[in-house]
Amino acid sequence: MCRNITTLRGLEPSATPDEIEAAARQYVRKVSGVQKTSEATEEAFERAVRQVTSATAELLAELPPRKVPPKTEPPMRRIARTRVAR
Repeated sequence: MCRNITTLRGLEPSATPDEIEAAARQYVRKVSGVQKTSEATEEAFERAVRQVTSATAELLAELPPRKVPPKTEPPMRRIARTRVAR
């Protein structure tokens, strides 16, 4: 599994749709080997991102709460926290 994909289950507050999509996009990049889409890959890539985003949101909604929060924050939260601290 790609180490760059952060655990979203158990975040407080819960993972946002943007965080779920970012994780889905990273996953699709990893398994497809496509880092930058072209005309030939964009449609399939974006469709896969939408499907993985949807499946991830459903999964997170159906799982029971975690007893221990994830060890790391999603990148979007780390960036936001750094901007606020400045």
